[in-house]
Amino acid sequence: MSAKHPIIAVTGSSGAGTTSVTRTFQWIFNREAINAAIVEGDSFHRYNRAEMKVKMAEAEAQGNQHFSHFGPENNLFQELEGLFHGYAETGTGKLRKYLHNEEEAKPYKQPPGTFTPWEDIPEGTDLLFYEGLHGAVVTGEVNVARHADLIIGVVPIINLEWIQKLHRDKGTRGYSTGDVVDTILRRMPDYVNYICPQFSQSHINFQRVPTVDTSNPFIARYIPSPDESFVVIRFAKPRGIDFPYLLSMIPNAFMSRPNIIVVPGGKMELAMQLILTPLILKLMDTRRRALGVRG
Repeated sequence: MSAKHPIIAVTGSSGAGTTSVTRTFQWIFNREAINAAIVEGDSFHRYNRAEMKVKMAEAEAQGNQHFSHFGPENNLFQELEGLFHGYAETGTGKLRKYLHNEEEAKPYKQPPGTFTPWEDIPEGTDLLFYEGLHGAVVTGEVNVARHADLIIGVVPIINLEWIQKLHRDKGTRGYSTGDVVDTILRRMPDYVNYICPQFSQSHINFQRVPTVDTSNPFIARYIPSPDESFVVIRFAKPRGIDFPYLLSMIPNAFMSRPNIIVVPGGKMELAMQLILTPLILKLMDTRRRALGVRG
């Protein structure tokens, strides 16, 4: 953690919806003129797409049916912790991008599924913003979570997460239902051991809960819409959160526990704006004071 060089991490599983949360942060950064260094979690995978296929085939040949992107053997956990630690100390570090598709790869004149070269974070950034799978991962060897000033967990209930993943992977990546189910099963041990525990490290969790039947996610024809959902927002440390203000500003919101507010799914982005904006501004105010800069 750092007063001068704060770090925000949004963490969640593949298909959880971290991208939509990131969009809210980007709106806040743009509105408040905050210069953020953006870290894509996929850029800290150990292998590119072609290498991963080879490694996966080798693992299966050796009887390992649970070789996945979620586990430590396929990610640069130490390098990720090193980035967080180094940025907190100096406001710098090295980043790269993972090029998911032709559109992303074209400007770099590289094939999709590869990494760009490592580059230094430009000088003068206000904070570091991570979005991906492992922003709060803790193992016997690394503790990424301890370096972050604000950790946001994005964790829809599991059936909804699977529905979102099924529709995304089938619609944009051309996978079959069987392909996606195989991926879910292969990742399950790493999901339990390395993804779920992060949500006990996070400061705020946003969990979307559908109000329609998702009992068999593998045959669901549609992703439940925001209006067919509630969002359960849990605060690890509720002190300083103005719950009466939030209840007055968000229609039909209610408290389910002293540290949990529930909002209609269609008001999730409004809730995020109301909750996250003052937290980010507080980080920026603390940074200015630490740097001796007058507001």
